[in-house]
Amino acid sequence: MTAVQEERTTEELKALAERAGRELEDATALEILRWAAGTFGKRFCVTSSMEDAVVAHLASRALPGVDVVFLDTGYHFPETIGTRDAVEAVMDVNVITLTPRQTVAEQDAEYGPKLHDRDPDLCCALRKVKPLEEGLAGYQAWATGLRRDESETRANTPVVGWDEKRGKVKISPIAKWSQEDVQTYVTEHGVLTNPLLTDGYASVGCAPCTRRVLEGEDARAGRWSGRSKTECGLHG
Repeated sequence: MTAVQEERTTEELKALAERAGRELEDATALEILRWAAGTFGKRFCVTSSMEDAVVAHLASRALPGVDVVFLDTGYHFPETIGTRDAVEAVMDVNVITLTPRQTVAEQDAEYGPKLHDRDPDLCCALRKVKPLEEGLAGYQAWATGLRRDESETRANTPVVGWDEKRGKVKISPIAKWSQEDVQTYVTEHGVLTNPLLTDGYASVGCAPCTRRVLEGEDARAGRWSGRSKTECGLHG
């Protein structure tokens, strides 16, 4: 497959995203990623929280050597960093680690310790949203592992949509999958997953803002527990 990596205007990209969202709604995850690879080539990347490597694995089948962008916030569990290192070592992907402009110590010096407790939105903006915005600058499209069944805020996630904030095509190839679908793929393909997923965590983020979930809670309930906040700002 030869990818067309032409320059497109923002309006062209937006129209492309909206059309693909309709046409690919019933496509498989791999078909969606093959479309992305053929349309954007090296101007396409996957983002991964290293909760699991399902989308990275799928994308590597569509575009071997695909860029996999990981945000190292400085607050990750050791298991998450270990998962990133393992993905880089064994999969046909190019892991790119982004870091915030400030270390945790530098942020503490400017804003005070534990900003994540006092103003989690600002902490996420500094350590996640801004670094990703800068890291995606050279791409026309990016893929995520968002799923509609994860929470009410993600229930309408399109398989291909328009990221208005960044002016890029946003691809969620497993949006229609269930947790059972994810587990089936992991088992069938021997895909790496974060060890915390077998230790009571259903969604893995920064250590200070993530807890184990209780029976009956949705997958995102362990993130920013006790607050109205449900998203870090990367997805809206």
